Amino acid sequence: MKRTIFYYSQLLKIRLSTTVVFSAVAGFLLGATIFSLSTFICLIFGGFLVTGSANGFNQILEKAQDKLMERTAVRPLPKRNLSVLHASVFSIIIGVLGVYLLNFINPQGIFFGLMSKSGAFGLFSMVIYVLVYTPLKRVSPLSISIGAIPGAIPFLLGFVAATDDFGLAAGILFAIQFFWQYPHFIAIVWAQEDAYKTAGFKMMFGGEKGKYAASIAIITSVLMTMISIAAYFYEIPNLNLSIYGAIMILMLGIWFTLKSIKLYIDCKDSSATKLMLSSFAYLPLMQIVYVLDKYLIQ
Repeated sequence: MKRTIFYYSQLLKIRLSTTVVFSAVAGFLLGATIFSLSTFICLIFGGFLVTGSANGFNQILEKAQDKLMERTAVRPLPKRNLSVLHASVFSIIIGVLGVYLLNFINPQGIFFGLMSKSGAFGLFSMVIYVLVYTPLKRVSPLSISIGAIPGAIPFLLGFVAATDDFGLAAGILFAIQFFWQYPHFIAIVWAQEDAYKTAGFKMMFGGEKGKYAASIAIITSVLMTMISIAAYFYEIPNLNLSIYGAIMILMLGIWFTLKSIKLYIDCKDSSATKLMLSSFAYLPLMQIVYVLDKYLIQ
């Protein structure tokens, strides 16, 4: 029984799903004026289940590719610890339940009153991730751009859940996380190039690691940094940033951008690894600064 639970937890990619939920929680805390425990609970569990469902379907569709890479060969489907049928049923059930929970948030419905904004964003991100991003990974580096869309929704989703407002502030939070994903994924693909090529993934801009891909990492790091401090310079409803918060976020962005510049200068695998690790640190740190700035500084 314990082994079966472990296999299903592998299907969920718990660490990745938790990271996604962290972004949603940060967005929620940024937008909240009155804390709603029921909304918060639906956001956490709904977001986790939707993300876990998308991860499950991703592994179902990439079962053959996962067998070819050392890092993913230990997943439950390549090891035949779970059948495709069981994995599919599980992913469908948690996906439906996740969207159902998100649908309790923002009661004013869209799509003829059938879904809430939060439910629609959850469903949209899952569909794009599974049906577009996953198969496109084997076709074109455009997959990174497509994958950045569902990847950027959690920060926005949390904010919309708290405010019921899909406006400029939500768009800024989406844009920050959208552009962050370019250097993040470029670094991952760079560091795992041989494994990705073995599996048939075509995700490197320019076809191979080099200055073209590194230049995209620099450009998107700069855009991410500029957008992340926009809330200090402009009056944006529901999103404010003090001078202290802006300075801290700017410093984080410069530090992250310098990692991209280092990769461009030397094009070394070690620099790609450092950029990848920096990307894991930057996103939660930036979100924490935003939240602390709202509650402790302003």
